[in-house]
Amino acid sequence: MKRFLATVCCALLPAVAIAQTDIKIGFVNADRVMRESVPAQRALKRLEREFEKREAELRNVEKQHLSLKEYLEKNSLTMNENERKQREREFADLSRELNRKQREYREDRNQRQNEELAAVLERANQAIRDVAKAEKYDLIVQDAVHHSPRIDITDKVIKVLADAPAR
Repeated sequence: MKRFLATVCCALLPAVAIAQTDIKIGFVNADRVMRESVPAQRALKRLEREFEKREAELRNVEKQHLSLKEYLEKNSLTMNENERKQREREFADLSRELNRKQREYREDRNQRQNEELAAVLERANQAIRDVAKAEKYDLIVQDAVHHSPRIDITDKVIKVLADAPAR
Protein backbone atom coordinates (compact mmCIF):
# COMPACT_ATOMS: atom_id res chain seq x y z
CA MET A 1 0.00 0.00 0.00
CA LYS A 2 2.83 2.38 0.87
CA ARG A 3 4.48 1.58 -2.42
CA PHE A 4 1.24 2.34 -4.27
CA LEU A 5 0.86 5.72 -2.52
CA ALA A 6 4.47 6.58 -3.22
CA THR A 7 4.01 5.72 -6.90
CA VAL A 8 0.85 7.83 -7.15
CA CYS A 9 2.54 10.77 -5.44
CA CYS A 10 5.54 10.55 -7.76
CA ALA A 11 3.23 10.37 -10.77
CA LEU A 12 1.23 13.40 -9.64
CA LEU A 13 4.22 15.59 -8.73
CA PRO A 14 4.88 16.81 -12.30
CA ALA A 15 1.18 17.63 -12.76
CA VAL A 16 1.14 19.61 -9.51
CA ALA A 17 4.32 21.44 -10.50
CA ILE A 18 2.84 22.36 -13.87
CA ALA A 19 -0.41 23.50 -12.27
CA GLN A 20 1.49 25.83 -9.96
CA THR A 21 3.45 27.53 -12.74
CA ASP A 22 1.91 30.41 -14.63
CA ILE A 23 0.93 29.21 -18.07
CA LYS A 24 -0.06 31.91 -20.49
CA ILE A 25 -2.76 30.78 -22.91
CA GLY A 26 -4.30 32.71 -25.79
CA PHE A 27 -7.20 32.15 -28.13
CA VAL A 28 -7.49 33.29 -31.76
CA ASN A 29 -10.76 33.25 -33.66
CA ALA A 30 -9.47 32.11 -37.05
CA ASP A 31 -12.79 32.78 -38.78
CA ARG A 32 -12.71 36.39 -37.67
CA VAL A 33 -9.11 36.77 -38.80
CA MET A 34 -10.03 35.37 -42.23
CA ARG A 35 -12.98 37.78 -42.48
CA GLU A 36 -11.66 40.98 -40.95
CA SER A 37 -7.92 41.10 -41.54
CA VAL A 38 -6.49 43.43 -44.15
CA PRO A 39 -4.76 40.63 -46.13
CA ALA A 40 -8.01 38.64 -46.29
CA GLN A 41 -9.94 41.67 -47.53
CA ARG A 42 -7.24 42.38 -50.12
CA ALA A 43 -7.40 38.78 -51.31
CA LEU A 44 -11.17 38.96 -51.73
CA LYS A 45 -10.88 42.20 -53.71
CA ARG A 46 -8.22 40.61 -55.93
CA LEU A 47 -10.57 37.70 -56.59
CA GLU A 48 -13.44 40.03 -57.42
CA ARG A 49 -11.29 41.96 -59.90
CA GLU A 50 -9.91 38.77 -61.41
CA PHE A 51 -13.33 37.22 -61.99
CA GLU A 52 -15.50 40.26 -62.78
CA LYS A 53 -15.10 39.85 -66.56
CA ARG A 54 -16.11 36.19 -66.44
CA GLU A 55 -19.06 37.04 -64.19
CA ALA A 56 -20.25 39.59 -66.75
CA GLU A 57 -19.91 37.03 -69.55
CA LEU A 58 -21.85 34.52 -67.48
CA ARG A 59 -24.62 37.04 -66.84
CA ASN A 60 -24.85 37.75 -70.58
CA VAL A 61 -25.22 34.05 -71.40
CA GLU A 62 -27.84 33.74 -68.64
CA LYS A 63 -29.78 36.65 -70.17
CA GLN A 64 -29.60 35.08 -73.64
CA HIS A 65 -30.78 31.78 -72.18
CA LEU A 66 -33.70 33.42 -70.40
CA SER A 67 -34.81 35.46 -73.41
CA LEU A 68 -34.66 32.42 -75.71
CA LYS A 69 -36.69 30.45 -73.18
CA GLU A 70 -39.30 33.23 -72.99
CA TYR A 71 -39.38 33.48 -76.79
CA LEU A 72 -39.99 29.74 -77.09
CA GLU A 73 -42.73 29.81 -74.45
CA LYS A 74 -44.54 32.70 -76.13
CA ASN A 75 -44.14 31.69 -79.77
CA SER A 76 -43.91 27.91 -79.84
CA LEU A 77 -47.49 27.55 -81.06
CA THR A 78 -47.16 30.10 -83.86
CA MET A 79 -43.80 28.86 -85.25
CA ASN A 80 -43.58 26.36 -88.05
CA GLU A 81 -42.13 22.93 -87.21
CA ASN A 82 -38.63 23.58 -88.61
CA GLU A 83 -38.23 26.92 -86.86
CA ARG A 84 -39.47 25.47 -83.55
CA LYS A 85 -37.01 22.55 -83.76
CA GLN A 86 -34.16 24.91 -84.65
CA ARG A 87 -34.98 27.22 -81.70
CA GLU A 88 -35.27 24.25 -79.35
CA ARG A 89 -31.82 23.02 -80.49
CA GLU A 90 -30.42 26.51 -79.94
CA PHE A 91 -31.96 26.53 -76.48
CA ALA A 92 -30.51 23.09 -75.66
CA ASP A 93 -27.07 24.16 -76.91
CA LEU A 94 -27.24 27.38 -74.95
CA SER A 95 -28.33 25.46 -71.82
CA ARG A 96 -25.32 23.14 -72.11
CA GLU A 97 -22.99 26.09 -72.71
CA LEU A 98 -24.41 27.93 -69.71
CA ASN A 99 -24.06 24.89 -67.46
CA ARG A 100 -20.48 24.32 -68.64
CA LYS A 101 -19.52 27.97 -68.12
CA GLN A 102 -21.13 28.03 -64.64
CA ARG A 103 -19.32 24.82 -63.62
CA GLU A 104 -15.95 26.07 -64.93
CA TYR A 105 -16.45 29.42 -63.25
CA ARG A 106 -17.26 27.81 -59.89
CA GLU A 107 -14.31 25.43 -60.11
CA ASP A 108 -11.85 28.17 -61.12
CA ARG A 109 -13.18 30.59 -58.52
CA ASN A 110 -13.02 27.97 -55.75
CA GLN A 111 -9.48 27.01 -56.69
CA ARG A 112 -8.26 30.62 -56.73
CA GLN A 113 -10.12 31.38 -53.50
CA ASN A 114 -8.46 28.40 -51.81
CA GLU A 115 -5.05 29.58 -53.05
CA GLU A 116 -5.62 33.12 -51.79
CA LEU A 117 -6.98 31.98 -48.44
CA ALA A 118 -4.09 29.56 -47.97
CA ALA A 119 -1.67 32.46 -48.38
CA VAL A 120 -3.67 34.57 -45.90
CA LEU A 121 -3.77 31.65 -43.47
CA GLU A 122 0.01 31.27 -43.65
CA ARG A 123 0.46 34.98 -42.92
CA ALA A 124 -2.06 34.75 -40.06
CA ASN A 125 -0.22 31.80 -38.55
CA GLN A 126 3.04 33.76 -38.75
CA ALA A 127 1.35 36.72 -37.05
CA ILE A 128 0.09 34.40 -34.31
CA ARG A 129 3.60 33.04 -33.81
CA ASP A 130 4.96 36.61 -33.68
CA VAL A 131 2.42 37.62 -31.02
CA ALA A 132 3.10 34.42 -29.07
CA LYS A 133 6.84 35.04 -29.12
CA ALA A 134 6.61 38.76 -28.31
CA GLU A 135 4.19 38.28 -25.42
CA LYS A 136 5.60 34.95 -24.22
CA TYR A 137 2.51 32.78 -24.68
CA ASP A 138 2.90 29.11 -23.81
CA LEU A 139 -0.10 27.99 -25.84
CA ILE A 140 -2.40 29.57 -28.40
CA VAL A 141 -5.48 27.71 -29.60
CA GLN A 142 -7.65 28.47 -32.61
CA ASP A 143 -10.57 26.18 -31.94
CA ALA A 144 -12.36 25.87 -28.65
CA VAL A 145 -15.80 25.00 -27.37
CA HIS A 146 -15.53 27.90 -24.95
CA HIS A 147 -13.00 30.61 -24.30
CA SER A 148 -12.82 33.57 -22.00
CA PRO A 149 -12.65 37.00 -23.64
CA ARG A 150 -9.73 37.59 -21.31
CA ILE A 151 -7.50 35.25 -23.34
CA ASP A 152 -8.80 36.28 -26.81
CA ILE A 153 -5.92 37.79 -28.79
CA THR A 154 -7.72 37.92 -32.14
CA ASP A 155 -7.63 41.72 -32.26
CA LYS A 156 -3.87 41.71 -31.68
CA VAL A 157 -3.35 39.25 -34.54
CA ILE A 158 -5.56 41.31 -36.88
CA LYS A 159 -3.56 44.42 -35.95
CA VAL A 160 -0.23 42.66 -36.61
CA LEU A 161 -1.57 41.57 -40.02
CA ALA A 162 -2.71 45.12 -40.79
CA ASP A 163 0.70 46.52 -39.87
CA ALA A 164 2.58 43.92 -41.93
CA PRO A 165 3.69 44.99 -45.41
CA ALA A 166 1.44 43.88 -48.27
CA ARG A 167 2.54 40.96 -50.39
